[in-house]
Amino acid sequence: MSNFHPTAIVSPKAKIGNNVEIGPYAIIHDDVEIGDGTTIGAGAGIYNGARIGANVKIFQNASVANLPQDLKFDGGATYLYIGDNSVIREFAALHRGTHATGKTSIGKNCLIMAYAHVAHDCHVGDNCILSNGVQIAGHVGIEETVIIGGLSAIHQFCTIAKHCMIGGGSMINTDVPPFIMTSGYPARYMGLNIVGLRRRGFSNETIEAIKESYRIYYQSGLTPATAKEKIGEKFPNDSNVKDILAFMEKSTRGIIRK
Repeated sequence: MSNFHPTAIVSPKAKIGNNVEIGPYAIIHDDVEIGDGTTIGAGAGIYNGARIGANVKIFQNASVANLPQDLKFDGGATYLYIGDNSVIREFAALHRGTHATGKTSIGKNCLIMAYAHVAHDCHVGDNCILSNGVQIAGHVGIEETVIIGGLSAIHQFCTIAKHCMIGGGSMINTDVPPFIMTSGYPARYMGLNIVGLRRRGFSNETIEAIKESYRIYYQSGLTPATAKEKIGEKFPNDSNVKDILAFMEKSTRGIIRK
């Protein structure tokens, strides 16, 4: 049995699973889907287009799937997806997509802390942490297992690759390749996320190959094109190095500097 507080306003058109709790003064709009075991806190607003997974915890006064802050948006059906077991803390603001992509998505097992903002058409991968006050502009891509420190800002259309750690108060205005730490205003390459990689089971041999690849790219004095060619020659069969090179090749914002 689900448990709705008597002061909550819940549309009869919303699709709500089993064992869902909805707190006082929360508002659930018509075109909303909420999975089993999810909790909606007091005063939270769940707007049209919200697609919320199972066992999600949304805290008080969070705003989920409200209209995108894009002057070109003229209405219509777009969506905001939240994966299973994610936590959305108080006063976070997550906006649904525009017709550019149709959706904004938050992965599974994510933690979006208080006052964070995820704008329209963003993708946040699984197992990510956005700390207090993080501001994500539109069309940003964040791959899996990324940690972003408090009060950081990400420029629109940037991509942060998997297993990165962004220091608190950083300004990201270029693409951030995999496995690294970055910090600053504007943010700069600060070395490998070695502690994170070890916690996730990366071997010492793998970490050394990644470390050497970035040494060649950032410290050899070679041009970026020549450095990438040398990295590919030195580690032709390493899948993680291939991921680094593939990310650099597809970058549209440029790669973060040292």
